[in-house]
Amino acid sequence: MDSFFQGAALIVLLNVAASAIRIFIGPSRADRMMGAQLVGTGGVAILILLSLAGARPAVLDVALLLALLAAFAAVAFVKSVSPGGAGDPEEEA
Repeated sequence: MDSFFQGAALIVLLNVAASAIRIFIGPSRADRMMGAQLVGTGGVAILILLSLAGARPAVLDVALLLALLAAFAAVAFVKSVSPGGAGDPEEEA
């Protein structure tokens, strides 16, 4: 079963590599951000699969941290491209 998880992690890693190409060539900022989100999601999947393959529960904590950072990156991107920082909770209506 461990080799199955390792093989699945390798397939997801190839997907992450393809999304890295999208990050570098763009062409728009949104395309690059979507590629970065795919890298984050793929990274979480790889860490979970490797944790299952190696029976290392501490790797799951790293996966959760990566998922949290990916969510913050998405929020930062939306705030940076919205006109006038729309959706800013610190801004008075």
